[in-house]
Amino acid sequence: MSPARLAPARLAPADVVRVGAAGLRARPTRVLLSALGIAIGIAAMVAVVGISSSSREQLHRQLAALGTNLLTVTPGQTLDGRPAALPAPAEAMIGRIGPVTAVSATGAVRGARVYRTDRIPRVETNGLSVLAARLTLPATVGTGIRSGAWLNGLTGRYPAAVLGADAADRLGVGRPSPQPMILVGGVRFAVIGVLDRAPLAPELDAAVLIGWDAATALFPFDGRPTTVYTRSADSQVEAVHAVLAATADPAEPGAVVVSKPSDVLAARQAADATLNALLLGLGAVALLVGGVGVANTMVISVLERRAEIGLRRSLGATRGQIRLQFLAESLLLATLGGIGGVLLGIAVTAGYAAYQGWPAVVPAWASGGAVGATVLIGGLAGLYPAIRAARLTPTEALAAP
Repeated sequence: MSPARLAPARLAPADVVRVGAAGLRARPTRVLLSALGIAIGIAAMVAVVGISSSSREQLHRQLAALGTNLLTVTPGQTLDGRPAALPAPAEAMIGRIGPVTAVSATGAVRGARVYRTDRIPRVETNGLSVLAARLTLPATVGTGIRSGAWLNGLTGRYPAAVLGADAADRLGVGRPSPQPMILVGGVRFAVIGVLDRAPLAPELDAAVLIGWDAATALFPFDGRPTTVYTRSADSQVEAVHAVLAATADPAEPGAVVVSKPSDVLAARQAADATLNALLLGLGAVALLVGGVGVANTMVISVLERRAEIGLRRSLGATRGQIRLQFLAESLLLATLGGIGGVLLGIAVTAGYAAYQGWPAVVPAWASGGAVGATVLIGGLAGLYPAIRAARLTPTEALAAP
């Protein structure tokens, strides 16, 4: 009778992990470099998604604080392609819409250039616009006064100006005390205030704002508004949006453009999504390069450890156990790189968000998906070396130089 054959011992999951980890510890430098290649690709993907999400969250918070019920009315083009103009009573007509709670307007003062002094070359206009402004403008658009004061019923009649945030920086005006003077269309104006930034009306940041009466008296300003800002009850924003064009210009409603902050937000989100897709593609390429590194490391490991494989086979290890050992090493290597990359990407996102003053946001799907993708690619990259190692017979492995 032939002696009874002993069944090969089974490796418990903990034993598989322990054996795989022992293989990695035997080559720390090579493992570190391979894991680093994976981590860089993962960190790039996580940081791109995290920074974009943090920027979007900051914008959401700003809009939530300022309100998304601001609607803006501007002139478009007539049917024959000529620039349109809003009627002079457009602001008053819009104010009569029931759900409208606040209305204000600005009017462009054409041809008026702004200089700090008369010593400035004529070509250095700083790209500033001059706008006639209603007294209710800051409250309607949701901006405050950084320093000084806003126009009132008296200063709005005389050569007094309030600067937008960017306009003040370009003109070198920090505080309106002591009161600086600027040239607006050749007329000296006293700067009485500087506005905070206006996130919902960024065109005001690079503007010099003067009173409506002063603009009419000092410049060839026809009194027509070029932008009308209106606030509505939150539940009625869409209804007001639908009737604004016809109310502003009943004769040519098609020549009126009505927008709201959420339109800008939607456009930015679409741009962010496109950028994310592009950079995620680049991250996927980097991840593929990391997978090639895993495969390379494991193939070389098989070649170097043929004696070990032969010894294990001769002591009773099955092909499946050898295959499982090398596959476990690949998965552990990929997991190490993936987790390191996620932590590095989160750190980069947190650091950049703190520098910008944003909330740090890293979506859970980005972190989890990155680790999952890494493990998958690591497993695929290590599959061939594992199968190759399992195919070696004990005599082939032990006979290798």
